[in-house]
Amino acid sequence: MAVLGESWAEGIRDGVLNGAPAISVSSVSSAVDTMASTLPSVRTLSKLALGGAQVLLGGGQRVLGGTPETCSNPQLSCHNTTAVQDLCCFNAPGGQLLQTQFWDTDPATGPDDSWTIHGLWPDHCDGTFDSNCDSSRAYTNISAIIQKFGKTDLLSYMQTYWKDYQGEDETFWEHEWGKHGTCISTLNPECYSDHTATEEVVDFFQKTVDLFKSLPSYEWLSAAGITPSTSKTYTTQQIQDAIAAKRPGVTVTLGCSSGALNEIWYHYDVRGSVQTGEFVPANPDGTKSTCPSTGIKYLPKNGGSSPTSAPTTTVGGPAPTGTSTPGTPFSGKGYLNVNVSGSKKGCIISGGTWYTTGTCASFTAASSGSGFTLTSSKGKCGVVSGVFTCGSSVSTATAFTSSSGKLAAGGNAAWSADAVASGSTQEKVYAGGDHGTALEIVWQAL
Repeated sequence: MAVLGESWAEGIRDGVLNGAPAISVSSVSSAVDTMASTLPSVRTLSKLALGGAQVLLGGGQRVLGGTPETCSNPQLSCHNTTAVQDLCCFNAPGGQLLQTQFWDTDPATGPDDSWTIHGLWPDHCDGTFDSNCDSSRAYTNISAIIQKFGKTDLLSYMQTYWKDYQGEDETFWEHEWGKHGTCISTLNPECYSDHTATEEVVDFFQKTVDLFKSLPSYEWLSAAGITPSTSKTYTTQQIQDAIAAKRPGVTVTLGCSSGALNEIWYHYDVRGSVQTGEFVPANPDGTKSTCPSTGIKYLPKNGGSSPTSAPTTTVGGPAPTGTSTPGTPFSGKGYLNVNVSGSKKGCIISGGTWYTTGTCASFTAASSGSGFTLTSSKGKCGVVSGVFTCGSSVSTATAFTSSSGKLAAGGNAAWSADAVASGSTQEKVYAGGDHGTALEIVWQAL
């Protein structure tokens, strides 16, 4: 199961550095000490490095243009033996770039026959990494930024293949950009002449998607007979060999949870900038796979056998899905599905809004008096100013009841919205039928 906080990933990427690795070279150290005594901010003028990092000591920073230009005679990151001054043409200190992918089954995210995107991460060429490098660019409106630059196809693709398991795709994208994207040196605003605010954000997501499209993990594994199954198991070597057949000479990092394959990290060194440079396949930079050598499960997303044919994907992403057999209504964990005119149309996500594109959020129902309370990953759920809401704004959880298997507030199972949720547009859900679209909320047990 994908976790926004990247719990297993953080565990093996040990050691978070807040600056460049320490260098035991007296001449470089002395030079920086001298500068530190005379300049107000050495960090803006100097970056130390040997090997995978670099040194920039004053001088003009090269700018690449509003649309980044190709860097002339760029060095391959993590392979330089001399200082590199131009950090707009050389990724540092995050010299190795990882395109990371998820295989989520509980709950499932994305199409049944495709892995989904986790992110694009800059590593220090040794498995350590910086994070959250520029709080001033920790944007919280990724979809709006992408739309502002007219990249509607990019956004539609992300809505299908860059998924959060709780249905909070936007929050997930914000996290990936803020934590990892702001630490890629060649995406810094000063690397653009005539920089338009936030254009580097679009470059980050576009490059990540382009890389992902070139790494069809599901197809590569299937070509070697490695397909999702509830009964088969595989070895690490079989999985590595299947991928190496399509990407020879290097290995990948494999991630497992409870013995089931759920992540693949593809490692690259980069010759030039992230925007226009050459991504050269590389071996892992110090990270370790978390899969056993044998007995690896590769579970299907649909709860049964592997797909027999590719599912049809509509623009804007697949509708939320769930395959569990309904149990006792509003007991334990489940989804809150939305019915309109008797037909299922999307579900409620963790903040309480109605969505038809994202993955359903899981809710926990707990007995309370003659009814029950609901909580999501955001917190307690209730009716606030007439709107179904989950999170910090709910001071006291509402005691809901069930009416013929439908969610009821104050004994009334009628709910409504101003419009039918569609695509990436979320709709508030109101208690009662006073708004334009009448709907029902029903329980699907997990």
